[in-house]
Amino acid sequence: MRSSTARNPKNSARPPQNWLAENPLVALFVVFLGLFLLTGAVQPNFLSINGVRNTLLQAAPLGILAAAQTALMLTGGIDLSVAMIATGAAYVAANQSPNGAGVALLAGVLVGLLIGSVNGVGVALFRVNPLIMTLAMSGILLGLFTAWTQTVLAGSTQMAPFIKLLGGGAWMGSVPYSVLVWGGVTLLVFWLFRRSGWGRLLYAIGDNERAVRLAGVRVWQVRLSAYMLSGMLAAIAGMLLGGRTGAVDLQLAGAFLLPSVAAAVIGGTSIFGGVGGYTGTVLGALILSVLNSLLTFLNVGQAIQQMVYGSIVLALAWGYARLMRRSGA
Repeated sequence: MRSSTARNPKNSARPPQNWLAENPLVALFVVFLGLFLLTGAVQPNFLSINGVRNTLLQAAPLGILAAAQTALMLTGGIDLSVAMIATGAAYVAANQSPNGAGVALLAGVLVGLLIGSVNGVGVALFRVNPLIMTLAMSGILLGLFTAWTQTVLAGSTQMAPFIKLLGGGAWMGSVPYSVLVWGGVTLLVFWLFRRSGWGRLLYAIGDNERAVRLAGVRVWQVRLSAYMLSGMLAAIAGMLLGGRTGAVDLQLAGAFLLPSVAAAVIGGTSIFGGVGGYTGTVLGALILSVLNSLLTFLNVGQAIQQMVYGSIVLALAWGYARLMRRSGA
């Protein structure tokens, strides 16, 4: 008597490549757990409460920056200016800190909103390629803030005590406040992506922009709002970084640009749009934060770390493309 598996090909065992393509979050969690245990083996103190806390302190701003990249990559876009937006917002917040934490936080968010809006106008209305638009914006911002630190932004580079608490303090002595902020951002992003019509439009535009236009949707408005959200998220991440260090400079968030893209790509978000989600990005941010700790314990320099992040982006972009082709075959 033939088995039901033999009679029904659909019940036969699926190739490992297909299973990985259909269950990427499980694979990501296994990678995260393996890296976590490996880092603990290299440096046993990493497994302590302080070690985990330090990793989360790094993961929080990275996860928020990666949320910005995820939203844009779903539409087929990207933002190479997030690091400078984060740095600029933190610098403005520090400059306004003598006027109170509320004013400083508001000023920082407005900086992110303004720059994100300019990026959005360039990409959505003037049809500038996102890579070109945001790369140019990054250079413009670096020049502007380099000049302004000696003129209009001359003064305090110290964050207000409340922002320092948010960036580097911990609730009940163990849970970093920055992680709580990241948690709030995560809930918002989950709701936007999964429950809102706006989130569904992000996926639709990335999948087939022409069909969305023919359906009567004003695509430029969706793209513009995505870049505005990206700018505000980058500003929040920058102020958390500034709060963690206590002071700001023009290199504050520079090392986070490539990891913010890598976290989204690791999480399964396609750089071509229409595929991905923030759950995978969260795991990607945690994986990169643990990897950074591992490389630090191994005395690997910043240059090598950036090479590792770039290699991860290339390898995973290639790997995901192969997996999707095999699963669709």
